[in-house]
Amino acid sequence: MPLTDVLSTAMDDTGDPSLKPLPAHVAELLRRVAAPPRLVAHLRAVHDVAVQLVDWVQHDCPGLEFDRDAVLFGAATHDIGKTLHPAELSGPGARHEAAGRELLLAHGVDPELARFAGTHASWAEPGVHAEDLLVSLADKVWKNKRVTELEDLVVARLAEAGGRPAWEAFLRLDSFLTAVGEDADRRLAYQAAHPVR
Repeated sequence: MPLTDVLSTAMDDTGDPSLKPLPAHVAELLRRVAAPPRLVAHLRAVHDVAVQLVDWVQHDCPGLEFDRDAVLFGAATHDIGKTLHPAELSGPGARHEAAGRELLLAHGVDPELARFAGTHASWAEPGVHAEDLLVSLADKVWKNKRVTELEDLVVARLAEAGGRPAWEAFLRLDSFLTAVGEDADRRLAYQAAHPVR
């Protein structure tokens, strides 16, 4: 994929839906690994939702401690392993997870940031941090997919950090995720408009 195509997909105005650009260093990394256009579009859509999510969490539950920049990097690179396993762009598969982590490490990414490529689908594992849960949640809700087990883990963190009962934290998160899900069709159409190769 030519430099201009990757950078255009990653950073130019998207029209409808209006998506935040990927960070320039992520766009350059995606160019270096020859990321397919569909993957770049997907990462941009998930990153945009992650921006909305972390903004909402910081406003609604300022007591939840997490690394905002790590979440946004994780959202912007979580599926980078699909560059090596392009069949997983249009079909199921998990080979991209470990491959993505290794690819990021090979390009000098800190292991604490590279981990998201491997953890974005394993939120139920022991020792999962708030950042991992937020990346996983953004990766689901961008297309309006609701995963009860994942949302329950996020609700538990929000309730504890905010000193609220779980039911209240759930209602607040549910309201936010419902609103984000309303734009899912436009994000899906944006992704589908980009070729797999």
